[in-house]
Amino acid sequence: MAAVTLYAEFTAKPGQEGIVADLIAGLADDVHREPGNEVFTVYRERDNPAKFFVFERYADDDAFAVHIGAPYGAVFNGKLGDLIEEDGSQLTFLTESP
Repeated sequence: MAAVTLYAEFTAKPGQEGIVADLIAGLADDVHREPGNEVFTVYRERDNPAKFFVFERYADDDAFAVHIGAPYGAVFNGKLGDLIEEDGSQLTFLTESP
């Protein structure tokens, strides 16, 4: 099975950057403990620290399904919704280029 690779992007509302940073740091701790998680790295744009970018990779579709079904993910997304400009995290799935 192929790895599942994606990135998520979202922008904190003005004044909410610190709360969002704390939330995503807590989620990262949980995700790093998932057996099928290979990478979960959080970035912020250098010139716009309200903009968050998360690079993720999971061993396969099953590992990604476990990630999506994790209860702490639902808690994170429930809290995140009111703190960001977008209607949820914007996900982009990637395939490896030859």
